[in-house]
Amino acid sequence: MSHAHSGSAFGRSRLLVSLCFATSLLAQPRPEHGLHFTTPVTTWDEAIPLGNGIMGALVWGDGRPVRISLDRADLWDLRAVPEFHSPEYTFQNVLKLHRAGHHDELKKLLEAPYNRPAPTKIPAGRIEITLSPEARFTATSLDVANAEGRIDFANGDSIRAFVNAASPTGLVEISSQSQPQIKLLPPPFSGQVDNPAKGGISPGDLSQLGYPAPQVISEDDFQAYTQQGAEGFRFAVHVGWRKHRAGYTLAWSIASSLEQGDPAQLARSRVDAALRRGYTTIRTKDHAAWWRNFWAQSSVRVPNPTIERMWYLETYKFGSASRRGAPPITLQAVWTADNGQLPPWKGDYHHDLNTQLSYWPSYSANHLEEQLAYLDWLWKTRDSGFAWTRQFFQLPGLNIPMTADLNGNQIGGWRQYTHSATTAAWLAHHFYLHWRYSQDRDFLRDRAYPYLKAAAEFLEAYNALPDRLFSSPEINDNKPNAWFDEFTNYDLALNRWLFTAAAELATELNRPDEAKRWRGQLAKLPSFFTDSANRLLVAPNYPLAASHRHFSHLMAIHPLGLLDVDDSPQSAEIIHASLAELERLGSSAWTGYSFSWLASLAARARDGAKAERALELFTTAFCLRNSFHCNGDQTGKGYSNFTYRPFTLEGNFAAAAGLQEMLLQSHRGTIRVFPAIPDSWKTVSFTNLRTEGAFLLSATLENGRLSWLEITSTKGGRARITYPGAPKPVEVELRPGQKRSLLPETTPLQGG
Repeated sequence: MSHAHSGSAFGRSRLLVSLCFATSLLAQPRPEHGLHFTTPVTTWDEAIPLGNGIMGALVWGDGRPVRISLDRADLWDLRAVPEFHSPEYTFQNVLKLHRAGHHDELKKLLEAPYNRPAPTKIPAGRIEITLSPEARFTATSLDVANAEGRIDFANGDSIRAFVNAASPTGLVEISSQSQPQIKLLPPPFSGQVDNPAKGGISPGDLSQLGYPAPQVISEDDFQAYTQQGAEGFRFAVHVGWRKHRAGYTLAWSIASSLEQGDPAQLARSRVDAALRRGYTTIRTKDHAAWWRNFWAQSSVRVPNPTIERMWYLETYKFGSASRRGAPPITLQAVWTADNGQLPPWKGDYHHDLNTQLSYWPSYSANHLEEQLAYLDWLWKTRDSGFAWTRQFFQLPGLNIPMTADLNGNQIGGWRQYTHSATTAAWLAHHFYLHWRYSQDRDFLRDRAYPYLKAAAEFLEAYNALPDRLFSSPEINDNKPNAWFDEFTNYDLALNRWLFTAAAELATELNRPDEAKRWRGQLAKLPSFFTDSANRLLVAPNYPLAASHRHFSHLMAIHPLGLLDVDDSPQSAEIIHASLAELERLGSSAWTGYSFSWLASLAARARDGAKAERALELFTTAFCLRNSFHCNGDQTGKGYSNFTYRPFTLEGNFAAAAGLQEMLLQSHRGTIRVFPAIPDSWKTVSFTNLRTEGAFLLSATLENGRLSWLEITSTKGGRARITYPGAPKPVEVELRPGQKRSLLPETTPLQGG
């Protein structure tokens, strides 16, 4: 490797020391990346979010009281849906009813079950801490670096809280000389039903679940309850406290009958152990160590402070909501609604984009360990998918219900999407991405290819049927014409991607006959459907007629990457024309996640200005002040006709992924550094973003000029890299663990 003259050796060593120090600083969030409110939070969905993947808390209130809403990821009502075990529940019967126009029967069979209260995610209750009248609220804050929430009062009192990153316990430190009142409030599962289920966003009151009253016990230093749920499920919450010189330490835990042991005993033993160790010891050792390691995985710095803060808040929520060993992110993850109601859309696993978008940022942000919570669950519950595929479709292979409970079982909803033929294909994309970004050959052999193969076997059989149904979420909502008689671009893109990827992985595993099989299926598929202006259609001769929230017809651009601006002039024209059509139709029917997704689409089109604008609108108009994505436009400025505020998480995480797509892309075999940043972004940097091929890259752009570019190979291999100012791509071969600095003055590398 040769360099142009760049100063003395002393100067270069000082530069390297400075860069290493700067990298260390970049890895940690700054205070301004967190939350700080000077007015009290009066509703659960604007609360300070805390979590460790399995347990979550929302901290809110003004001291009279301070509320800590509690949640645990595996608290579910898992009652079976009788309709989905009936003889009528088959694809052939559904197809027959649809062709005959019996749409009311279809709604009764496939959609009405979703309007019942169960199955559903359920909350865990609330702790209320009431301080003395002298404790007047002054501020609420969240330190994202240390994952700690705080409420301060004018008399010097304060309440600090965190959910222990290393164990299923939460800790609260009450600094006050006055004795607080502490109450543990179970959710209102029992009692009169005031709001019977009517469907829609929220199915109504928790009391519809019909649980018995909880068993409550309390003494001077603890309160606890055990709640009996449905079909033998139960859970317990225990809250204990100890007085010390400066105030009180409080600990809480939630245990469920899905664990080994009695929930009440488990929760109490965890609380007692936490109180023995104390708030400060757990926070500074176990908890802080986990978060230091998490934040060291990657960092970004961009000149737009709104977007930079957004990235840190979304990355913080991802670390709080997804943890290997716990269930993956649902619609609200570990922050189920605390308003006496069932959570929006039952807090379920929505696979028509919600779970998929939630895990988009994990790959390039270098959080593959946390991402495995998703894939572990999909793998664990695949038997439910196999059983459903055999029962409903009566076909071999694997498909997955588009709305699912904790065990992966179908729970119903809009019939065209809950029974889509290509859901498993989209989920398979995440297995593929994990392989591409990790280069873990054991994972490739044991999980990625088997999952893709099973999904491909199903689509092979489904495509051979003489009559089929297709859809494009959520085109035409649940009207009869939401089912199409021919391929949609959504279903086609997933078919084309799956057979291409299955052939690629079979070849990687030296299984040529299987690769040939999948290439044969690919050859039977049509090309993407476009109009005379080279815009992607929803289906043949079916353009996107109006503004629409779900960009399902653009799957080929992102996330699947089947069309890329570098493929050919025609591909570039299709991409630019399709995005221009979105802009022409406007955002009146978009929700927040639409803007998040647009950021990645625009980044793939190399339009940094459009991506920046989309992220700004998302975070300023479609998020509450605690950064929770609330679906509707909260500004009154007309960015969308949706103005409601149901909280879901997919828009948050897709926004973080959108910024990462602006900074680094690797989906086409070339690593592109700063591929889609706005012209106004002259000083930008990132550390340890991950690429396909299992490379870690760090780069700095100063005054519009690349001043630092470093690559590390975690598995070994050849990387092809392009960056601003590079006359042509640089190729470098690296050994496992090898790091290489690639400054702009570096000549193109050949070999190691």
